[in-house]
Amino acid sequence: MRLYLLSLKPSDSLTDGFLPAAARLGLDITVLTDQPGAHRHSYPDLDVLECDVRDFHALITRISTHHAPDAVFTNSDHLQTQAALAADYFGLPAKDWRVTLRCKDKAQLRRHLAAAGAGTVWYTELAGGQDPSGLLDLPVPYPCVVKPREGVASEDVRLVHGPDELFRQTKEIQARRSHAPLVVEEYLTGELYSLETLGDGHIRHVLGGFHTRLSRPPTFIEQCHDFVPAHPEPITGQVIGQLEALGIHFGACHTEFVVQGDRARIIEVNYRAIGDQCDLLLADVLGIPLFEHILRTHLGEPLPPDLGAHSGRAGRLEYTLADRAGTLTAAPDAGDVTTGGVQLTYRPLRERGTWHALHRTNRDYLGVLRAVGPDRNSVDRAATGFLTAQTWEVTP
Repeated sequence: MRLYLLSLKPSDSLTDGFLPAAARLGLDITVLTDQPGAHRHSYPDLDVLECDVRDFHALITRISTHHAPDAVFTNSDHLQTQAALAADYFGLPAKDWRVTLRCKDKAQLRRHLAAAGAGTVWYTELAGGQDPSGLLDLPVPYPCVVKPREGVASEDVRLVHGPDELFRQTKEIQARRSHAPLVVEEYLTGELYSLETLGDGHIRHVLGGFHTRLSRPPTFIEQCHDFVPAHPEPITGQVIGQLEALGIHFGACHTEFVVQGDRARIIEVNYRAIGDQCDLLLADVLGIPLFEHILRTHLGEPLPPDLGAHSGRAGRLEYTLADRAGTLTAAPDAGDVTTGGVQLTYRPLRERGTWHALHRTNRDYLGVLRAVGPDRNSVDRAATGFLTAQTWEVTP
């Protein structure tokens, strides 16, 4: 059976998650990408084809002139709609392209939830390059958030407190993204959580979620994720209700929300598995073949009623970040160690000797630590001990 896997750049989700899972399932793998050199370097034994993966027509043509497909899949934020359209063209199991577009377009997400009576958030949008002075005439609720309409990873997401700051921040973002539409929306205060789900169109499994610690405003860099086995049932029910309103039933989904009193208010819906190694942590803490389950749904196989997930285990994922531009001159190597019953996995995300600018996004990550153990206290203690004992130095 042939799996077409769509990708922009190589990622940990591919390298340590989906590609090994596809191999274990005995699939023939073809990677379609607009960066073939990077993928051939990372995966020299794989069938890698160059393709304009952002163009669904090009995808369909490339697949049609290669081997017959049994599944078309991507975990990229940017390629969900293209993958859904291509899979549907070949009559393969797929997410609904209307739903993937609805989730990717943050303004469309707000419109749809409001129209369905499933949650209202004040927002407005600016077309690419549109003069932001018109924002000054709107009843913008301050503080508010300005961000790219189809952005990812908190890139160019800013909290602003007044009209002058909103105008200035919007102009700065437009200087970097001249053609990108922007969204200005109500700032949803509260602790940030996520809900991780997996469905096959008939069964939906709730896999738990994460409690996320963010950097201090005005940026929103994710610094730490603590695994939450189960959110309070009323909160989970509200989030699931909003996913139902959006039409999300198939495949993996990562939903970010805050809790205000007894209300769950959605920040954004990423219609794919959580990334930045949280998917690897999720598979470890649950003790399930998560990546195989995700791929099986796209092969048309039903999910089992019980995934056999472990209960009671704790997990934490924590990033180290650069606080200045410069060259990484000291950092620990990759390593795996068990201490006090806690499995620690550290992976560097930047090579020593390389110079980087300071982006104030997750591009500032230097390394990531995953910790899985029997309880929260032991996991927190082991993770803190490991990070305290290491050294990271960025030399200007």
